[in-house]
Amino acid sequence: MEWRISSLSELGAVVPRVAEALDERRKVALYGDMGVGKTTFVQAFCRWLGTVERPDSPTFSLVNDYAYTDANGCSAWVHHIDLYRIERIEEALDLGIEEMLYDPWYCFIEWPQIVEPILPSTTARLDMRFVGGAEERLFVLF
Repeated sequence: MEWRISSLSELGAVVPRVAEALDERRKVALYGDMGVGKTTFVQAFCRWLGTVERPDSPTFSLVNDYAYTDANGCSAWVHHIDLYRIERIEEALDLGIEEMLYDPWYCFIEWPQIVEPILPSTTARLDMRFVGGAEERLFVLF
C-alpha cells in the first residue's frame, strides 16, 4: 500500500489508513533517510491512539514507552525504539528488544536494519521517502 503526502502536516489523515492496513500487526519497522519523518509519523500515530504523553524522539534514550487506552477500555502501550546509535545486535538485545517484539503492544522501530534477523515474520515495514518537492513524502507499507 502507498500513501503520498505533500507535507508532514497531512500525517493525521494518513495514520488511520496505515493503522487499517496494519490490521492485526503491531510491530512496525520504519525505514527512511534522516529527516524524512519517522519520529513525526510515530508522534502522529500516538496522537491518533490517544497516548497520555506526547512522544519525543528516543534518539538518546533509545526506547520510549507511551500509555493509552485501547478500544476495549484496557491499558495498552506503544514502544518507540530508535536504533540509530546501536552498532551491534547485542546492544539491542540488552535493551530488551526481544520482549518488545513479542508482546501484544505496538512497537515502532526506527533504523531497524541491525535487528532485521530477529524481527517477527509478521513485522510491517514502512518505507518513507522524499519525493517531488522538499515537503513531499511517499509512504510504502509492505
